[in-house]
Amino acid sequence: MRTRTREPQTLGGAGTLDRLARILAARNIDPTTAVAEESGAYSPLDALAAGMPPRYRSAVADHPQVLGWVAEVAAQAVAPGTGARRQVATGPSLLMAGVVGAGKTHQAYGAVRALVGAGVGVRWRATTAADLYAELRPRAGADSERELAAISRVPLLILDDLGAAKASEWVEEITYRLVNRRYNHCLPTLITSNLAISDLRAHVGDRVASRLAQMTKRVEFAPVDRRRTRTAA
Repeated sequence: MRTRTREPQTLGGAGTLDRLARILAARNIDPTTAVAEESGAYSPLDALAAGMPPRYRSAVADHPQVLGWVAEVAAQAVAPGTGARRQVATGPSLLMAGVVGAGKTHQAYGAVRALVGAGVGVRWRATTAADLYAELRPRAGADSERELAAISRVPLLILDDLGAAKASEWVEEITYRLVNRRYNHCLPTLITSNLAISDLRAHVGDRVASRLAQMTKRVEFAPVDRRRTRTAA
């Protein structure tokens, strides 16, 4: 019995290229423009916007202290390898306090966009304090410890509305574990609160307040609700 053998075909062989051309033609794909169009439509800011709430996809940080924080974090960014893009690693945190609607959340998302716009890679996450506690409450089928560890380790975290949730021993303990982890590893955190900084200690407890005092720079926003101001205008 004789065995018929076939000559091996390389990926770039004429037969392969002809078949690929027919497939692309059948799908109305122009191989001379498809890659160029895709690359032209993509940017790091586009990718970032896809993971942001629609309201904040165009947020711009313009507060001097917030921009100063961006510069410090960007300066401490580290490239994981030769020729690799610098990534947020360690840096200071920021505590932004002010009345509801003062623009704190807008500035926080704008700060993340400013980092990416400066050419720094950012692995980040955003949550409100209330959503964080709801997600971490023990329940069947959920691994709360694993989720807490993940959010504690993310290089950049937006923790919005600290102090808005009802205080309890459990809330204080979760807040302490999160803040303590980020404090120990010098992970930059953008924290907003509707409480005055002087009132925050009573809500989060002495252990958390002490760490926040050392790890964060404080920004007091003007007592103006911009949402209502814009509505009235």
